[in-house]
Amino acid sequence: MLKMTWDYNAYATELPELFRDVFTASEGKEEGAVISALVSDLLETTDRDDLHGAIAHDGPQLLGCILFSRLRFDQDPRQVFLMSPVAVRTDRQKAGIGQRLIAFGLGELRRDKVDFVVTYGDPNYYGKTGFFPISEKVAQAPLPLSHPHGWLGQSLTGAEMAPFKASSHCVSAFNKPELW
Repeated sequence: MLKMTWDYNAYATELPELFRDVFTASEGKEEGAVISALVSDLLETTDRDDLHGAIAHDGPQLLGCILFSRLRFDQDPRQVFLMSPVAVRTDRQKAGIGQRLIAFGLGELRRDKVDFVVTYGDPNYYGKTGFFPISEKVAQAPLPLSHPHGWLGQSLTGAEMAPFKASSHCVSAFNKPELW
């Protein structure tokens, strides 16, 4: 039976392998290694207040995970998180787990009074869960985007989207140009 939890720590040792397997299957061995290393780096170097994780599981079996890391904007008091990376086991994809996991994670962030979430990915997929394309005039990415059409955002408060003040800063694990 599919269950969701906001406690990624119980599955932390399995997460790099999950992301490696999923991204290797979809994007190739090199991308699998890059994303696995990113997840390990996020788990090892990111302050607990700056990293959250939504987990889908069936008992002890890990089915999927989304990590959310803090994104800070100079001179802007709003709380913002970056939703990335996202993975669902390849043998469990196309069953709605990813969308349910996103909805669960966003609900937990709303409860934690987060104002806005950004992600960098496929607008067609993430659009199904309320994300919409944003320009860097609204929310500047921490590093230059190689695919600006994939810069997406979602307000969690229902407030009108006012541009964020000044530049943004991601957690150290994401502070690598090749990830953007």
